[in-house]
Amino acid sequence: MRISKGMAVAFCVLGMTLVGSSVSVSQLLLDYPTLTAQAIRYAAAAAVLFLIAHRFPRLGGARPGVRPTARELGILLVVAATGMAGFNACIMLALHHDTEPAVVGTVIGAAPLGLALLGPLIARGRPSSRLIVAATVVVAGTALVEGTGRATTVGLLGAAGALAGEILFSLLAAIVLPRLGAVRVAAWSCALAVPLLAVGALVAGEPAAWRLPTATEAGALVYLAGLMTVVAFVVWFIGLERLGVERAGILVGLMPVATLATAAVMATALPGVGPALGVLTVAVGLAFGLTGRSRTEAPASAEQPPSAEQSRAPEPAALTATT
Repeated sequence: MRISKGMAVAFCVLGMTLVGSSVSVSQLLLDYPTLTAQAIRYAAAAAVLFLIAHRFPRLGGARPGVRPTARELGILLVVAATGMAGFNACIMLALHHDTEPAVVGTVIGAAPLGLALLGPLIARGRPSSRLIVAATVVVAGTALVEGTGRATTVGLLGAAGALAGEILFSLLAAIVLPRLGAVRVAAWSCALAVPLLAVGALVAGEPAAWRLPTATEAGALVYLAGLMTVVAFVVWFIGLERLGVERAGILVGLMPVATLATAAVMATALPGVGPALGVLTVAVGLAFGLTGRSRTEAPASAEQPPSAEQSRAPEPAALTATT
């Protein structure tokens, strides 16, 4: 079963909304060892994802019994190292070196432009001028949403590292999604991130601060592992494969918008003029980028029914995400 473009967009929007809204929840873990918390989160998420893959082997576009090859494991390891363990470590580095979260968010907000440029280049194609313009507008809107603030050189380097991790997370996952499917890509990435984070926690000296989480911290970990990782990763990967890196990439710009909306709800106060203008700018950029058709998309009328030989070939009865 092939999902529609509209459904794929909805999946990506849901994924980025969950990721963006998790910032407020993550603040509940400020007193808990950072890398240890992330290791617990990814370990729990991996267990749930592998269970889902076992019970529903066709979910997310994969065939039953598919296992990653050595090459795919290498790609997934880089995804885990950059887009998960590295991403969180870089954000921690930036925040611990007197750099405000708004600055970090503004830098990471450049991810849509990076994906619009690099996605087609890796596929040996040319970037779409329409999507580059759209991504640029989204980045500008993100900057307005996040604003500016205090930053140091080390903090900016950390934010740049987080930006690279955000780009590589989607860029590399797109390579292995067609064969492994969204659930298995998410499961293996989470599992591979756990030992990396555990080693990082040891190097950072976190064992001395190890303790059982409080009820509030445990609730935050459950949210991050369940909604922000299991649900968000799976729906994002399904949408990513259907839309392609270029088109899905501009939806990363929704992350700071979701963060702003969540903060406004929790504070019961409306955002300022600048952030509100930024939200409108992001909406314009998304609308412009998503209403056009990319070079890799064929019109619906061009789709031909399968031949007799093709109809005899076994096909996965799954949520197949095809570009």
